Amino acid sequence: MDLQTLLFMFFGGLGIFLFGIKYMGDGLQKVAGDGLRDVLDKFTTNPIMGVFAGIVVTVLLQTSTGTTVLTIGLVNAGFMTLKQAIGVIMGANIGTTVTAFIIGIKISAYALPIIAVGAALIFFIKAKKVNYYGQVIFGFGALFYGLELMGTGLKPLRELKAFAELTVSMSENPLLGVVIGTIFTVAVQSSSASIGLLQQLYEQGAMGLDSALPVLFGDNIGTTITAILAAIGASVAAKRAALTHVIFNLIGTVIVLMIYPLFFNLISYLALELGLNRPMTIAFAHGIFNVSNTLIQLPFVALLAIIVTKLVPGDEYSIEYKAKHLDPRFIGSSPAIALGQAKQEVLRMAEFSERGLYEVSQYLENGQKRHAEMSIQFEEAINNLDRKITDYLIQISSRSLSAHDSKLHSMLLDTVRDIERIGDHIENIVELKDYQKANKVHISDKALEDLREMSELTLSTLKEAIQSLELIDGDMARSVLEKEEKIDKMERKLRKQHIHRVNEGKCSGSAGIVFVDIVSNLERIGDHSVNIAEAVIGEDN
Repeated sequence: MDLQTLLFMFFGGLGIFLFGIKYMGDGLQKVAGDGLRDVLDKFTTNPIMGVFAGIVVTVLLQTSTGTTVLTIGLVNAGFMTLKQAIGVIMGANIGTTVTAFIIGIKISAYALPIIAVGAALIFFIKAKKVNYYGQVIFGFGALFYGLELMGTGLKPLRELKAFAELTVSMSENPLLGVVIGTIFTVAVQSSSASIGLLQQLYEQGAMGLDSALPVLFGDNIGTTITAILAAIGASVAAKRAALTHVIFNLIGTVIVLMIYPLFFNLISYLALELGLNRPMTIAFAHGIFNVSNTLIQLPFVALLAIIVTKLVPGDEYSIEYKAKHLDPRFIGSSPAIALGQAKQEVLRMAEFSERGLYEVSQYLENGQKRHAEMSIQFEEAINNLDRKITDYLIQISSRSLSAHDSKLHSMLLDTVRDIERIGDHIENIVELKDYQKANKVHISDKALEDLREMSELTLSTLKEAIQSLELIDGDMARSVLEKEEKIDKMERKLRKQHIHRVNEGKCSGSAGIVFVDIVSNLERIGDHSVNIAEAVIGEDN
């Protein structure tokens, strides 16, 4: 077989392998529904539970990097503490070994029939759930087919003198193998792919176990790079979580290199006693390394947190998205107190909407991405509280309520809905600004000044509506109605002015669409502020 064919088979096989892992992971996510985030939210109360949550999510995502990036996102949004995140990251390192064990099963001969079954489920059956299972099966088959092609492309390597010398060097100097494994994993951005390649090289006899194991350790270090990239520009807490991933894998590698002869002898002994094939031997080595590393470092989670806090200084700002006041015990014992608790949580939700609107107004003014990210985080926090508060209020409604409490209950339900809609409009404005930046749509200075003026008026109106809700102040609520009339008049005036600017060539048609849509969303936020104020007036009467 000529060199070109071998190269095509190797790189094509690598591409199919990577596609198979991603496609299978996407299918598993769809089968699991939107529960992955909930798993990380609910089952990370302590580091041990975090480890199990990390394992489960990584098995479903089929990538430890994906789990770590998702965890960093949750830390960045304040949905998870640093200690919780450390447990999840440890679990992700164990979960990623599942792919290596799947590869070790060696069912490449059935790869094409598996792909055919997956394709049939995707293309010939209309049920979405079945399509998702088809996606998992198709990805599973593609994974093995890609491996088979990679293996064929790698066969001649064992005949190359230069490669043979390199493997000898790696066996004599394990650090060289660690560096090579790290570089390759960084290059392909997938530890599963680099370990799959390692399994193929070892199976083909291109390298011995003493050369393969250091590369395996390097693969674990290389997989941390994507997490580091995900943390760039993120919050201090997210940067600390990414650094934890690096330190965790570095410490594990240092420990195993210190006892490398013992580790090598253990793996050799297990391979012989259990009759493991070569790919499964690498899978066992990967699993033992990550499980041992987790067991060794798990008791030191608090110390790890202290170390990364020292290494990444700064104030940790996060949004406390979890409900603080919704105690279910009050529902049965005192519905009136439960309603008071619900009101406090609604006020927190309202505060998020106010802060989100402030952040998005800053984004409109200066275009800095951090303001957009904060706006979206507040919107996610609003959505979470919307579900929690609504469920709580529905439970309260099953109890016997006085006329006054019944009125308050209805007002809170309506207010929650309005605040949730304000969050949606904030998200819409972020997307419009993103579109303007991505497509280099020019908006004139006068138009930007108009947007600033309307943003300030809308923010002031929303603040007053929230304050009237907190104090149940009818006069303040009526003031909100007056301000909203100003917002309506301003919206009509700004539309006309912008049409004139477009006609005069001072703004493009695309700018006109973006401007008018932003103004419309601000006006709708004003409408929802009025709805909150009107509910307060009804309660005050």
